Amino acid sequence: MEKFEKLSVVIPVYNEKDYIREVLKRVKSVKLFNNLKKEIIVVDDGSTDGTREILKEVKDKEIRVFFQEKNMGKGAALRRGFKEATGDIIVIHDADPEYDPEDWNKMLPLILTGKADVVYGSRFYGEPHRVLYFHHFLGNKVISFLINFLCDMTFSDIEVCTKMFKREVLKDLNLTANDFGFEVEFTVKISKAKKWRIYETGIKYYGRTYEEGKKINWKDGLKAIYYIFKYRFFSK
Repeated sequence: MEKFEKLSVVIPVYNEKDYIREVLKRVKSVKLFNNLKKEIIVVDDGSTDGTREILKEVKDKEIRVFFQEKNMGKGAALRRGFKEATGDIIVIHDADPEYDPEDWNKMLPLILTGKADVVYGSRFYGEPHRVLYFHHFLGNKVISFLINFLCDMTFSDIEVCTKMFKREVLKDLNLTANDFGFEVEFTVKISKAKKWRIYETGIKYYGRTYEEGKKINWKDGLKAIYYIFKYRFFSK
C-alpha cells in the first residue's frame, strides 16, 4: 500500500477580503485523518479589494502565499498552486465559507486505504445544502449529464470545488483552462484516461448569494458546455 505523508490544500483567491482570514483559520484548524501533515498554498489571482494586502501580512510556516501579477482566472491560479504543492495528495478549497474543510476527512480514507485515486465531493448526497438558485442547479445537472454521457461516467456534481486527488494524477494532465473551465477540463481528462479510480462522497454546502460574493454566472455555464466538447474531442 502507498505511503502518504502530506496533504496540500490549494486555495485560489480573488477579491475575498471579507472571508479570507476566517477561511485560513478554519483550514489551519482541521485535524486530518490518520494524522496526515498539511500545507496550505494560497494563490491570489490579482485581487483588488484589499485581499492582497491581508495575505501579505500572513506569517505562518504552514501557509505559503503566492501572487499572480494580474487576474488570470481560477484555472490559472490552480495551476500555479499545483506547481508549488509538495504534498502526496492535493485538495482544492475555495476562499469563501461555502465548503467545510472538515469534509476532507470523509474523502481522505478512500485514498489512504488504496480504494481511490480521485475523490469528488458531492453536494447532492444527503448532507446539508443551502437552497438557492435553480438555474445553477439546472446548469450543473446539464453539464454533469453531458460529461457522463460523452465520457461514460456517473458524476453527480462536477462543478463542485472540493476535488481531492493523488499528486501523480497531475502528471498525465495538460491543463490549459484559465477560468472556471478548469472544472470541466479536469473532469473530462481524468475520465478519458480510463485509469484512475474515481469516487464521490457527500459534503456540506453553505452556498452564498451574489450579494454575499458569489462570482460564477450563466456565461460560465455556456462556456462549460463549449469546454465539454473541446476537451472531449479536440484536446489531449
